[in-house]
Amino acid sequence: MPDNQERFKMLLRQKGLKVTTQRILILETLENRPDEHLTAEEIYECVKQENPDIGLATVYRTIQLLSELNLIDKLNLGDGYVRYEIGHHGDDATIHHHHHLICLDCGNVFTFQDDMLETLETRIQDSMDFKIVDHEVKLYGYCRECQKKNQGE
Repeated sequence: MPDNQERFKMLLRQKGLKVTTQRILILETLENRPDEHLTAEEIYECVKQENPDIGLATVYRTIQLLSELNLIDKLNLGDGYVRYEIGHHGDDATIHHHHHLICLDCGNVFTFQDDMLETLETRIQDSMDFKIVDHEVKLYGYCRECQKKNQGE
């Protein structure tokens, strides 16, 4: 954990932010749960275990700030909640994007990584003179478990 803390401290300083326990705890919470896509309330519950004095309003303000600075990513996965995950940590154009598979039956969200859109982005940039800075892919369908369950019916 000390390596992550030092990395997060450096990121906060690079963004011109004061290093606070709350900011570090929120970043660590998301870093340690990369596939969970937590809501603000879920982040609060996790952080409260480490820092019982933290308030929900502090968590909301901190999440908003970290999101605005691209240290964490805000997600809308179609379930009515705003969710968060650890950000890309930088403006590096070579960062590998990850995408989301959303099961329409159980609601589970799975992440997958693929460079499938990089070629398309390059073609669009070249043919349309349109500079793409980000993209998001959400694919909806049925997970393996729900497919098995539904075949048995």
